[in-house]
Amino acid sequence: MSSSRKQEQHPWHTLDLGSIYGLLRTTDVGLSKSEASSRLAEYGPNELQAVHRTSPWTILFEQFKNVLIVILLVATALSAFLGHPIEAIAIAVIVLFAVLLGFVQEYRADRAIEALRQMAAPTATALRDGHEVEIAARDLVPGDVILLRAGDKIPADARLSEAVNLQIEEAALTGESVPVEKHAAPLADGGLTVGDRRNMAYAGTAATYGRGRAIVVATGMNTEFGKIAQMLETIDVGKTPLQENLDKVGLMLARVAFVVVAIIVALGLFRGQPLIEMLVFGIALAVAVVPEALPAVVTISLAIGVQRMVKRNALMRRLPAVETLGSTSVICSDKTGTLTKDQMTARKIFAAGQMLEVSGAGYEPHGQFSRDGSTVEPPDFVKLLLQAGTLASDAHIVHNESDGRWHVKGDPTEGALVVAAAKAGLNKADLDAQFPRVSEIPFASETKRMTTLHSGAEAVVAYSKGAPEVILASCTRQLTERGEAALDAKSREAILETARRMASEALRLLAVASKSGATLENAEYEMTFLGLVGMIDPPRPEAKAAIQTCEQAGIRPVMITGDHPLTAQAVARELGLLKTDRIVTGAELEAMSEDKFESDVENIDVYARVSPAHKLRIVTAWQQKGHIVAMTGDGVNDAPALKKADIGIAMGITGTDVTKEAAAMTLTDDNFASIVAAVEEGRVVFGNIKKYLMFLLSSNIGEIGLMAGATLLGLPLPLTAVQILYVNLATDGLPALALAVDPPEADIMRRKPRNPRTGVFTRPVVTLMTVGGLWSTLVNLGLFIWALDSGRSAAEAMTMTFVSLVLIQFFKAYNFRSDRHSVLNQPFANKWLNLAIVWELLLLTLVVHVPLLHEPFGTFSLPPVDWAIVIILAFTVSPVLEIAKWLERRGWFGEMS
Repeated sequence: MSSSRKQEQHPWHTLDLGSIYGLLRTTDVGLSKSEASSRLAEYGPNELQAVHRTSPWTILFEQFKNVLIVILLVATALSAFLGHPIEAIAIAVIVLFAVLLGFVQEYRADRAIEALRQMAAPTATALRDGHEVEIAARDLVPGDVILLRAGDKIPADARLSEAVNLQIEEAALTGESVPVEKHAAPLADGGLTVGDRRNMAYAGTAATYGRGRAIVVATGMNTEFGKIAQMLETIDVGKTPLQENLDKVGLMLARVAFVVVAIIVALGLFRGQPLIEMLVFGIALAVAVVPEALPAVVTISLAIGVQRMVKRNALMRRLPAVETLGSTSVICSDKTGTLTKDQMTARKIFAAGQMLEVSGAGYEPHGQFSRDGSTVEPPDFVKLLLQAGTLASDAHIVHNESDGRWHVKGDPTEGALVVAAAKAGLNKADLDAQFPRVSEIPFASETKRMTTLHSGAEAVVAYSKGAPEVILASCTRQLTERGEAALDAKSREAILETARRMASEALRLLAVASKSGATLENAEYEMTFLGLVGMIDPPRPEAKAAIQTCEQAGIRPVMITGDHPLTAQAVARELGLLKTDRIVTGAELEAMSEDKFESDVENIDVYARVSPAHKLRIVTAWQQKGHIVAMTGDGVNDAPALKKADIGIAMGITGTDVTKEAAAMTLTDDNFASIVAAVEEGRVVFGNIKKYLMFLLSSNIGEIGLMAGATLLGLPLPLTAVQILYVNLATDGLPALALAVDPPEADIMRRKPRNPRTGVFTRPVVTLMTVGGLWSTLVNLGLFIWALDSGRSAAEAMTMTFVSLVLIQFFKAYNFRSDRHSVLNQPFANKWLNLAIVWELLLLTLVVHVPLLHEPFGTFSLPPVDWAIVIILAFTVSPVLEIAKWLERRGWFGEMS
């Protein structure tokens, strides 16, 4: 970061302009060029800078700190040294693949700051030496006076000194779903959140209407955007549950491998066997203990999960995050654009004393009108109201052929009127042609209304829309079912009471009026009141079902929004998300102590008017309670919380590049329901990795038990070093990879989230692994002893033991397709496992019966009777494991995994 002086921090929104000019040593005509140059040198350029950037070499080196990778590298070197080049090359390729994949993922993760930079305005219009000049936005300094016009990106944080009908789109920063009307007056409350500071303009937002003038109060990393960038840089991204589990597995296997090699080599030497022979044998067994295919199996499982998720509209940026989804116990969801459509929609219309509801969500011009729950055709007085509102609007709707969606061109509030009219069969283009606009009185923040004049069949008609109290004050008559009537004081108060009731439902209200025979001078006087239209950014229809599914899966949904508490409450209640009436605002959260918040966090369903720092605090509090937290969002304000969360979920359509870079996952359809599908895939992925580890480590227990048992009993070694390596490749290879693509179990989304602290090795999993491994040890050791005692040669006895060991592991592959359900439940559903077993059986037959392979593998052509004995003994592992599962389902081994 460049050396620049810290900028002054003040509650700028509370100060009058005179105080601000004094503090910033500037005037209403801006700075001189020389003073601006001096301040640029003092404060640094107005751009976001990386606080810390990790070099690619450091990221690459970090990949080699993984315990499993280190073990595999040692195994590679030893295999090569001891004359097993194929084994060495295979392990080396797997290591290289895992290292490069990790490097690419982490290198890409540092790009969030670049995305924030791209959102900054490239140029700005400023006053220098009293003259209006266009300069590079990076050259702005505190004290500069800038001019804002509709369409401009705000180049820095600034206090407005003049605002003429100025509206600024702040959704990316605050989550506010509609443009915010701005003014220049000071605000009394020093604790207002960013979204409520109506006299401020913030870098990265955009002016959508009107014009303004502002004094720059913060640039670069001192802006609200800059604070977000600093949070992104300083957030410590923890390891995923899977990474922690695999690290533990790696350490455990390293210790086991060392102990096994030491004991067997020591015993062999004690019994007078050659040092080199025992060393080669010990290393072969140690390599067998280490699952060198584990990184590949994990990667393949995750990659296949990613492919399946793409088909279900979820795009993953970081592979390990797929598994994290399966552990998710809390989803902190942004409201705007995630739970809602981010499309203003007319929901209620009050006209002629009647309240009608309008169905449909978003800009799609399809819906029905209903009264008291019954569908009705829109009455003429409702059509007249919608005609007036549409003619007094500049917005129009268009259908985009490329994405198949409807979009509003213009103000979203006006768009809601146009869409409601279309639902009533009134087309904006047709109305404009039938009643051409001849004049207008544009919207102004002072008047809070817009009026247009149109030539009708007999006279010029004025249509006006705006704030209810303003429109009502200009009306002397009202439209009723029977036609126009006088608007008396009682009727006026009844309308205002209706407006207050609609507003309490978080509806954004517009009143509509008309006047026949109007001129520009008298258009807004003695009008006829036509009615009220209540609008809201509605919940997505599918979000309610998705929330119910999340709850069935034991996942807690929480709404976090920068929007108004009343709006948040209405949306949360409609979604069934609000279990209590408690809604916590950013200001209330600010006042809470850490201890108080930590004790309350699990009882709060909805947060409103929150800042990026608040979102971060909420995510952190849930994590400190031991939860795995997913955070969804689309605005820049969500980025730090997305990065901090265990799984950050960005919106693909409405989301900013910043959130997509900070998030681990992007929803390509912005559909909350896609999260449920992603959680299911996450659970499937972890389940398959668990199946692989159960299968593999149970097989390893069987191998180690056999070798250790033979050594302790003073028997000859029952397997050669090459046989051990072959068994290792046969089980670690295709059957294990096939388990990585096992179909999901039917009840996977009816289980509670997995506790990440328990890891893979829950008591039932360890029990099944141990039972399978010990039974394999007993069967193979007994078979070896019996074969030697029956007069068979050592080569025949070793081959029978070798074949039995391989077959037992093939039977176990089917049993370990589930750690709870019977093998008889769709036993051959995994076609890849079926193919893998058939292929491995073919290879095993060749190794046993092709004379050319007898010497290198130390095998013997078994007669049919030997095959029969081996197959029967190997099959016994299946009923033994089924009995263990039966006991597990009855709770003998603790809570199910």
